[in-house]
Amino acid sequence: MDEVTISEEDRRLLGLWAADCVERALPLFEAKAPSDSRPREAIEGIRAFVREGKRTARLRSLAWAAHAAAREVDDPAATAAARAACHAAATPYIHPLATPHQSKHVLGPAVYGALAHELAAAENADGNTVVGDEEIRWAIEHAPTAVRELLRRMPARRPGRSRLDTLYYALDEALRH
Repeated sequence: MDEVTISEEDRRLLGLWAADCVERALPLFEAKAPSDSRPREAIEGIRAFVREGKRTARLRSLAWAAHAAAREVDDPAATAAARAACHAAATPYIHPLATPHQSKHVLGPAVYGALAHELAAAENADGNTVVGDEEIRWAIEHAPTAVRELLRRMPARRPGRSRLDTLYYALDEALRH
């Protein structure tokens, strides 16, 4: 299996972009579970990593806590937003392997954030996918060069059947070009 080089600066820039993408979706979780601070704490944890540059056991715990929050909330949009927070807090831990699975970790915060917005819009309207596509465009426009370069060192994602696969593919394809 091929390996890719991931510098600490790459990890920090990826973490910052991930946090920015997820913060756009976090209110969707907080509206449904206002007393559950775990996804917000995960974002605060990744921002601390960006400032301090240290991968800690606490950051990993914050990611798992956001994942637990996603399982416990009873709303699809809120679940997706909490999953986005989990993915963001886990970005410093991606493995330096050139696999589609690792690219999924790079893209996950933005993709799940977009899905959260889309699911929330579907709850209030006709389920229009435009909202998710707009969030993907926002993520593309705000992606730092380091994230694009890191993704280019990994295999390209293939289109899939689900809406989640479509969002992953759209973001992956756009960031490579």
